[in-house]
Amino acid sequence: MEFGLLSILLFGLILGFKHALEPDHVIAVSTIASRSKNLWNSSLSGVFWGIGHTFTLFVFGLIVIGLKQEISDPVAMSLEFIVGIVLVYLGISNVFLKERKTHSHHRNGATSYWKSTLLGLVHGLAGSAAMVLLTMSTVHTIWEGAIYIIIFGIGTCVGMLLFTTVLGVPFVFSNKGVTVNALFTKITGSISILFGIYYMYNIGINDGLFKIWI
Repeated sequence: MEFGLLSILLFGLILGFKHALEPDHVIAVSTIASRSKNLWNSSLSGVFWGIGHTFTLFVFGLIVIGLKQEISDPVAMSLEFIVGIVLVYLGISNVFLKERKTHSHHRNGATSYWKSTLLGLVHGLAGSAAMVLLTMSTVHTIWEGAIYIIIFGIGTCVGMLLFTTVLGVPFVFSNKGVTVNALFTKITGSISILFGIYYMYNIGINDGLFKIWI
């Protein structure tokens, strides 16, 4: 493998790590990780988000690259708008979350993994337009694009793993203090709601998506 391609892949790994820590990603995963009752579940929720995110980028991205097409701005913005809706939904579910003590830790963990994966799929779809443009500008063949997206995905998984591990610490240690833990969870949910509304407003009004729809 050429040194130039190795440099590109290293760059993709770093970008993937940085990409995982974008505000909408961090806030969305926070709403799920905040419900975890142990640090292991919290950490893995970030990894599963990265897996879902990478899967969508890989499949959708390679199809578009293979067809040598571009994703139109209206479609890209509409997909981003869906992320805002999801953020509001996750926030509301956290604010009005009722603890179900009958659920086992295993079941709670499995549920959070599925939610994290689905959330990653949505974020991956929303970010596919930018990923395709970036990949097409840095690689020359579709197999190089596939490797680049996978390396990028590994970076996002590592970044989100570290973030959710750090995030999970205060929630896990406050688990015995039900009032404090519930307060942390509701604060996380409130932030997600506010950011989701801002996110939709920015795309719909400032970027002109509503005018395109109308």
